[in-house]
Amino acid sequence: MFRKLAAAVLAVTALPVAAFAATIGGTDYATQYDYREFYTVADGKPFQVVLAGEAFPGLAADAVALRLLPLMQANKPRPRLTFTYDTPAERPRPYYRVVLIFNAANDLSASSVCATGQTRFRPGVAGRVHIFAVYCRNELALSQLTGWTGASGPDDPRMGELFKDVFAQVFSDAPWLRPQNTSPSFR
Repeated sequence: MFRKLAAAVLAVTALPVAAFAATIGGTDYATQYDYREFYTVADGKPFQVVLAGEAFPGLAADAVALRLLPLMQANKPRPRLTFTYDTPAERPRPYYRVVLIFNAANDLSASSVCATGQTRFRPGVAGRVHIFAVYCRNELALSQLTGWTGASGPDDPRMGELFKDVFAQVFSDAPWLRPQNTSPSFR
């Protein structure tokens, strides 16, 4: 009897956590990925976000983008960066950015996103947000992942959780990802 009651209480207390959980998968890092490089280029500076695809069917893309930017900023990675949609007037070299594609086409690759700017996608599905995140330096995809959650709109708290999880992984500072050499090579 006590075990059944304890299991029921545990299940009920886990519901709010499960309701806001985002799922992250397909995480991959290039051998050139170095968190120290990201930190150096982003800390105290604007960092470009490129949005593509339809996150929420029926809502105008511009309105969605406007509402998502504060969520991204609130759930940003550790550097004191400011996310921006602004495209640099003159393309910097190296050119760093994160590309977030909602409902990406199944055959879209991170290398084509960074090298050619491809952003093919499927129509969005109401209540389900899929995101393909790619961190680029010039034409090289430094990291990539997919993430998804159930969310009814841009202001849904699950979107904040999704961004927090996506940014923690696409800009990971995990020790096992650190290059063996001691100085980062920025190109």
